[in-house]
Amino acid sequence: MSGTVQGGDPAFEAATYRKLALRLVPLLFLGYFVAILDRVNVGFAKLQMASDLALSDAVYGFGAGIFFIGYFFFELPSNLILARVGARRWIARIMITWGALSAGFMFLGDLHWGPVPTMLGLTQAEFSFYLLRFILGLAEAGFFPGVILYLTFWFPAARRAHVVALFLVAIPLASALGAPLSGAILQFFDGTGGMRGWQWLFLLEGIPSVLVGLAVLARLPDRPADARWLADDERALIEARLAHDEARKAVHGQRHALRDVFTDWRIWALALADFLRAIINNALNFWMPTLVQEIGINKADYLKVGVVTAIPWSLAAVAMVLCARNSDRTGERRWHATVALLVSMAGLLLLAFAQGAPLVTVTALTMIAAGAMAWLAVFWTLPTAFLSGAAAAGGIAWINALSQLGGYVGPDMLGRIREANGGDGSDAFLAMALAALVAAGLTYVLAGKPKERAG
Repeated sequence: MSGTVQGGDPAFEAATYRKLALRLVPLLFLGYFVAILDRVNVGFAKLQMASDLALSDAVYGFGAGIFFIGYFFFELPSNLILARVGARRWIARIMITWGALSAGFMFLGDLHWGPVPTMLGLTQAEFSFYLLRFILGLAEAGFFPGVILYLTFWFPAARRAHVVALFLVAIPLASALGAPLSGAILQFFDGTGGMRGWQWLFLLEGIPSVLVGLAVLARLPDRPADARWLADDERALIEARLAHDEARKAVHGQRHALRDVFTDWRIWALALADFLRAIINNALNFWMPTLVQEIGINKADYLKVGVVTAIPWSLAAVAMVLCARNSDRTGERRWHATVALLVSMAGLLLLAFAQGAPLVTVTALTMIAAGAMAWLAVFWTLPTAFLSGAAAAGGIAWINALSQLGGYVGPDMLGRIREANGGDGSDAFLAMALAALVAAGLTYVLAGKPKERAG
């Protein structure tokens, strides 16, 4: 088998994997695009919703972050279910339920829970916001690690960084394209049909997730054996490459069993690195519209906020793809990932001292977003280099689940620090810079493996 792998026709192999990418990645990308849109549109909704529902910075930050607590609890079970029932059905289920729930946020101001919120010291709106964000996390849990696992059924490790980047570029692009769209909905739909702009925002951006979920159910094959559009020789090549990949993992200390997830120090170290990155990324996701508005943009000009917010995310998308492509081309992971996080760290330090200066603030936000996104694309090649079988499903989910707790810490920390310091988040940015430095150090150690070139 390994002889077949080494002696294949490079042109045929390149054409086969190009065909795979064109068949699989667009639908997966579209799914993650609408997922990110639904996840972070609350950052724009806040610009109107916070005053309508009397939500403070601390309340908003906690509500934005509690999504990831729900995500954490159901992440590992969700990925194990996917491995059992197949990607097509489970990813479709995830998308349809989260789309419906996201649209349901339009009713936040109308939900009543009797005496329960008062007993907890909350208003009806605060309790509704916390509860729906938590349930949304439960619904979306498993989508991201499920797709990462799914890609291991098709692409060998040496080709995976670029493919993962094409999928993950949905994060910055959803923010880049979704930012002006969200701003426009807030500004121009406000008052239509007796609803506020933030209500239209949740409704109009929730429906596409349901539609894409139905498309996944109809079109996504579970494994190469199920792909009727593959020729026999293409399927044989893919399976041979994957078999060679599995054999190579023994060099790095192969893990097959689910119990290995909890005993391998590398998995815990990878999870810590991604946890620290998630603190930064998600603080940025949920607070960037507010930070941009505070550089001096008129509070009613939501479209302008959206256009400026799109700048860092657009450049982050370019940085992400270029970094991953060059990492795959050279086979080098360590410095690509480490330097990316150091760029984020520099951006956070700059932001801490920007004092609202428009050009400095936007430059800092761009550095933070670009560094974190470039790191993320390369990062997900690391655990799949030594995980197989049940350990791959469980390990990817466990790393991502633990990192999701960073998604809670980041937005919540920034909200509490802003409220305590009269709207100044500098202390939070300094703490995040330290987190980026530690994550960069972990990355340098964990990525110190032999090069694996695509070929």
